[in-house]
Amino acid sequence: MKSSRPIALLAAVLLAAACGGAGETGAGPGQEGERRQLTLITGLKSDEFYITMGCGAMAEAKKLGVDLDVQGPEDFSAPLQIPIVNSVTAQQPDAVLIAPTDRNALIQPMRQMKSAGITTVQVDTTIDDPSIAVSSIASNNEQGGQVAAQTLAELVGDKGKVYVINVKPGISTTDARAEGFINEMKKHPDIAFVGQDYDEDQADIATQKVSATLAKHPDLAGIFATNLIAAEGAATALKAAGKTGDVKLVGFDAGPKQVEDLRNGSLQAVVAQEPYAIGQIGVQQAVKALNGEPTRKQIQTNLVPITAKELESKSRYLYKSEC
Repeated sequence: MKSSRPIALLAAVLLAAACGGAGETGAGPGQEGERRQLTLITGLKSDEFYITMGCGAMAEAKKLGVDLDVQGPEDFSAPLQIPIVNSVTAQQPDAVLIAPTDRNALIQPMRQMKSAGITTVQVDTTIDDPSIAVSSIASNNEQGGQVAAQTLAELVGDKGKVYVINVKPGISTTDARAEGFINEMKKHPDIAFVGQDYDEDQADIATQKVSATLAKHPDLAGIFATNLIAAEGAATALKAAGKTGDVKLVGFDAGPKQVEDLRNGSLQAVVAQEPYAIGQIGVQQAVKALNGEPTRKQIQTNLVPITAKELESKSRYLYKSEC
């Protein structure tokens, strides 16, 4: 596996810069001595990535003496998230951390949030209007796709057919992962990219799409799944086809199911993010903005490839199902 040390070093520098002095940054009282009120709006309520992000955000909120409410839609969907955003705007917290579910559809609701005087921080995903958020904290997802491509290329012996199972168009993070993967694979002349499908963030749809691709390309060598739900669906399809381990599967994210799949051989590798740190830094940046202190417009966090034999040494990157 190719080294991820340059990525880790860059992320470590950025993380250190983001966290510098955070322990000394108190929230300060709101109006009439009230505690600051923050809300985290995740992309998906039940996703371990966002659960872990919420754990980090809640821990940092407690440390800094602010109140934090966590909300999120039942599915990763703009039509489901927008009513939550509008409801939170009406409640007028001091600041909102948000993982927008669509780069375009959330622009207007977030503009209304800003117009209401609410400080906004983007976590994980972003919209196509950089003027709204005081800070955006995320992994370098294009680079994560590159790491996934390098890892998969090594697993398949740098030859054969590869395929991407993605979420849905218009999501900044997964779009960037796929783009990074596809661009990196162009550097491998003996690897053929056979296409990309979308699963609407539903594991059963991912299973259907991957099964159809296996039928069309019985000599498929490898698959990149751009999030944990896509990886679950892909692993199920490979098991049903009797191709577990023969077709190499690299996932993105390190939830409990992905850890289980690494241990039993359904997954050969994952690219893990640092959602806990994203939540922590998001709260730090929101509090800094509320206190009139400088914030960082963009902050990138760690990306680490993990194989089964590295689970213990890289356990800090594994996601939580509860705090």
